[in-house]
Amino acid sequence: MTPPPAAAARLDSAPLPLPEKKPAIAARLDRASLPPPEEKPAARRAPARADRPFKGIALILLSTTFLGVSDVTAKYLSASLPSIEIAWLRFLVFALIMVPAMVPGSPLFAMRTSRVGLQLMRGAALLGSSLFFITGLRYLPIAEASATGFVAPLFVTALSIVFLSEKVGVRRWLATATGLLGVLIILRPGTGAFHAAAFFPLVSALAWAATLIMTRMMSGREHAITIMTYSSIAGVAILSVLVPFVWVVPSWQAIMFGVLIGVASTAGQWIVVLAFRYADASLLAPFSYTQLVWVSTLGFLIFGEVPDVWTVVGAAFIVASGLYTAHRERVRRSQLLALEGESSPNP
Repeated sequence: MTPPPAAAARLDSAPLPLPEKKPAIAARLDRASLPPPEEKPAARRAPARADRPFKGIALILLSTTFLGVSDVTAKYLSASLPSIEIAWLRFLVFALIMVPAMVPGSPLFAMRTSRVGLQLMRGAALLGSSLFFITGLRYLPIAEASATGFVAPLFVTALSIVFLSEKVGVRRWLATATGLLGVLIILRPGTGAFHAAAFFPLVSALAWAATLIMTRMMSGREHAITIMTYSSIAGVAILSVLVPFVWVVPSWQAIMFGVLIGVASTAGQWIVVLAFRYADASLLAPFSYTQLVWVSTLGFLIFGEVPDVWTVVGAAFIVASGLYTAHRERVRRSQLLALEGESSPNP
């Protein structure tokens, strides 16, 4: 518990005068003349966090299944539809799912926010991450694109210094360098295996890192449903302006696959939010990498893609870097909690 400021501490320790006793009749008259206190509606609070790590792990594993299906379906559609149109279908379904949170008077209404600008910027960053990743899927094996996209936590490390004023130690920088080395192993710039489209997953990872940074900036002040609602509005509004310029009439099959992408990605993101209610991010991080297993398996079964040895080795570097970064985050949080416990006047 955070210790109170000095002035408040002095007021807390000052002796308080005892209340003056009144005759019984006067006390009854006082009670009769006072109107009952007005009941105020309870403020809507975020759900309390429960320490149930196994449930959190199960949820994060479930989320990787939904997200993997969304990515594989997007790659399948990229052969017949433009990336902007695929992203538009995804965000349209996303926005339709969030409609109950947009209707005033609804029990799920969640449009009240004091940071509209930041909410919309986060939505634009989320859109950028989705759009660049889908564009990369058109040209790259899905395992390669997904492994490169997992470099996002390393970008978060760098961005957190500028936007969150966090201090990053030498060991976390070494972990970041290791992850970037893994990216270079996968991409192999300067060789015949290099494809210029490999930059799309990298830009996608950078946009996703910006999304996470803005989420942290709103953490504890905004509800998850509010953040998701504004992100859906921003995404579908921007894409609705762009999609007429690249529109291709989709078949009914393509529409159904687009709906599947929207439902699977929205469900996956929401399950991630639920998982964080039951366990720390540092504990869940290792299990989020199972998404690489899902996309690699589905990529082989559907597209006949077999990850080469360079992709496997590079992915191992990126995963090791991400795991160590999560470990250092857990250590740093434990140290901060220990310092708060030592400085708190309450046991």
